[in-house]
Amino acid sequence: MPALLVLALSTSYPTAAQVPDLKTSGTVPTLAPVVRQVTPAVVNISVHGRIREDNPLYRDPFFREFFDLPKQVEKEINATGSGVIVDAQRGYVLTNNHVVEGTSIVQITTKDSRQFSAKVIGRDPLTDVAVLQIQNPSRLQGLPFGDSDALEVGDFVLAIGNPFGLGQTVTSGLVSALGRTGLSKQGYEDFIQTDAAINPGNSGGALVSLRGELIGINSAIISPAGGNVGIGFAIPVNMARRVMEQIVAKGRVERGRIGVSLRDLTPSVNQGRSEGAVIAEVAPDSPAEKAGLRKGDIIVTADDRPVRTAAQLRNKIGLARVGEDVKLNVERGGRMTTIVVTVAPPLEEHSASSTRTSP
Repeated sequence: MPALLVLALSTSYPTAAQVPDLKTSGTVPTLAPVVRQVTPAVVNISVHGRIREDNPLYRDPFFREFFDLPKQVEKEINATGSGVIVDAQRGYVLTNNHVVEGTSIVQITTKDSRQFSAKVIGRDPLTDVAVLQIQNPSRLQGLPFGDSDALEVGDFVLAIGNPFGLGQTVTSGLVSALGRTGLSKQGYEDFIQTDAAINPGNSGGALVSLRGELIGINSAIISPAGGNVGIGFAIPVNMARRVMEQIVAKGRVERGRIGVSLRDLTPSVNQGRSEGAVIAEVAPDSPAEKAGLRKGDIIVTADDRPVRTAAQLRNKIGLARVGEDVKLNVERGGRMTTIVVTVAPPLEEHSASSTRTSP
């Protein structure tokens, strides 16, 4: 089983930017105009801090009995990653949670070599998204949000980040697959897979369309030896944006629920469909039951966006605001019906840093 490595990149939340045209230099096509437009929004991140981890000697009964050992020990960390400026005026930067987790000092370096101090506004380990704020921002440039739900396999993309601490680097490739899951044991996953070269240090960086729009936050690679083999993963920008909006507004992510368990479509129930989410159970007295959802319903769209998998719909509900209405198009007995369900708070309040709440 290949090793799974986490990477970093940077993204921005800009003022409105003009969509670039694919130019030619003489007779040679070039992406240089797009690169010039988007790279100022991608920043390098340096972090310093201390984290607590289990003391390996504590697991040995002999050492526990005869030595006064702490159960946990502190470890100093110094690391580099990437980030994206997403609000140039307020200095907000999107990055990965794993880039800044456990850090006390964050330093941002822009493409033009200016350095800024930044503070962590909030983190969401379950989506691996964190929001930073640059202190005293000036002359920053942000990157406009694209629509990750509109991506198709085969779309060209650029990956921008700080691999191996070398400095800002641009690579290109394709969207290789959509809706990838199973990279971690818990969390909200709907990864964009790309063959654009991504390496350690790219974590938190930007995946950009040829329109110059942010479509993903580069997060991880699968590699047997620690380097790029053309299998990289990015968090869809629509997911990262919803997380950021909640963090900025509330300081944390509040998970919603409607009271259903979901599973992917199988040949025995697909009724001619290849994509969708099947309701396996409906909790009694839940928002789903009150709205009229039933076991066996096939949900094909949510808020007019196609539902490919159960994981995708779980992410959609889990990141919806409590009290928000979600419009579901449901196939039942060969007929289509529209049901609106109101997202409710979780049955028990849990920390977003340690708990995954089912929808």
